[in-house]
Amino acid sequence: MMEKELEAEIHPLKADERKSQGNLESGIEKDGSFKKTSRHSRFAQCRTVIFFFSLFICLFVVFIISFIIPCPDKSISQKMWRINYNAAVTYDFMTFKDISEDTIQDILFLYKEDSNGDSSNSNNSCTNQGTNGSVLWERPVAQDVAYMECVDRHMMEGPPSGCFIVGKQHSFLAVDSSIGEIMWNQPWPFGDNDSVLTPFLTIPDLTGNEIQDLLIFTKSGRRIKTYLFSSNTGDQVGSLSYLNLEGEVGYLMHITYTGAYYILFHSASYIYAYPLKDLYEEMTGGKDLFMEDNYWQKMIDNITHRILPFSSGTIRYLINVPVLKKKDILLVKTDRCELFDGQMFSLQWTLNASEVVRKPVLGYYKPGEHAIVLEAGTGFQRKILIVDATSGEILWNLTLNSFPGIPKITSVTTIDQRSAFFFWDSRNQTETGDYRKTLYMFHPILPYVLLELTNTTKNIVAFNVIFEQKHHASYVLLTGPTSADLPGQVSLSKEKLKESVLNAKVIWLGQTRPENDQTIKDRFYELRYKRET
Repeated sequence: MMEKELEAEIHPLKADERKSQGNLESGIEKDGSFKKTSRHSRFAQCRTVIFFFSLFICLFVVFIISFIIPCPDKSISQKMWRINYNAAVTYDFMTFKDISEDTIQDILFLYKEDSNGDSSNSNNSCTNQGTNGSVLWERPVAQDVAYMECVDRHMMEGPPSGCFIVGKQHSFLAVDSSIGEIMWNQPWPFGDNDSVLTPFLTIPDLTGNEIQDLLIFTKSGRRIKTYLFSSNTGDQVGSLSYLNLEGEVGYLMHITYTGAYYILFHSASYIYAYPLKDLYEEMTGGKDLFMEDNYWQKMIDNITHRILPFSSGTIRYLINVPVLKKKDILLVKTDRCELFDGQMFSLQWTLNASEVVRKPVLGYYKPGEHAIVLEAGTGFQRKILIVDATSGEILWNLTLNSFPGIPKITSVTTIDQRSAFFFWDSRNQTETGDYRKTLYMFHPILPYVLLELTNTTKNIVAFNVIFEQKHHASYVLLTGPTSADLPGQVSLSKEKLKESVLNAKVIWLGQTRPENDQTIKDRFYELRYKRET
């Protein structure tokens, strides 16, 4: 230390030189640091500018979409609407599809106007918008319709389904239900004396266009003839005279657990089973498109095609019933109902129920468990039975009055995985001789009450309840003359169930009244519905 001080005194210029050099190096370091700080500051400023510019662009786009570009009009279904056709007749046909793509079901039906007393006018197929009843399209389709059925022709998502029409004057055509245009109109392919059996059956695509094809049966005397058509063009793919059945004939398409298709016919006390594979191969000569079920092939008699075991009683109806994630087969006979396993064809249960007057309806009484609704009885009274599909137990029953042309029972699924059921009753005739028909609503959560929704003296031609958007439901009513030879007013109406419930009357089925009427109506009003999948 002393040496450094001594050297500084001897050489003062060298000391000053070192200090100057040190100050210079320090200045250079500070200048470099300043330059680095300036570059970082400019980068931060640029990033901030980019952020605010992006934010401005986003806000501008939101402003454009929200205030300048108009939003599409949201379809709002009216609470109730009605449309009338004067001097007309209508038919027991009504189907539903969202044609206008507004999430609300539109209504397709048939009517014929009698213009200037000319009863030979063509039947008009008409689609009314479900929101307010306005006409979407209206087209003449045939001079006199014998049968019309709309089916979903597509195996995948695609255009709307088609409607197939058989006319009494030997016409056979298909209509596009979305716009009403005739897709095809074929010459009469059946015999002059043949009766076309219904319903039509759709089968997997045979022509490679991803559209299901059409299987139709006709009957002349004891002879049943099978026809296969392309539903896309109406061309006949094949035909076959195959069956020889006596009396009233019905049929059902059944798919076994292994995926094999079988056509089940019932006539008198017997069931006849034909694999679709055999029918297809004999009609077209094609191979390996369908399969057989080995167990069913052993069960079917090789000569008569009957399925054993035989049991007495004439079979009136044959339907598939979903039970525990499988499809069983319900036989409705003149004196009882029998449920058979859909694969082994073993008897599951028997229910004594005589004089079932129409094809059973399915619904849910217990949450998520299928129930079968039967209408039994003749004359002026009928008994409604709700039966557990798994056990055959009667869950609920009620006796009501009947009337000519009474609509079938219908149901709509509620959000609690039960069903609301709707059925008609009749009261004493009015002074004009007309029956007063009353519509009732029933739900399993309130088994001791009915809700009287509406009544009418008009002739009911068709009736149904449909699911609406936002868990609502509506009922649709088609009324008209009792005879096609006596034209009159045809009326199509639709009303939301909530509106009907507000003005409904509570009908108590027993002496006890655990709740007051308004509480009952509130509980019905709060029901939410869902689309059945």
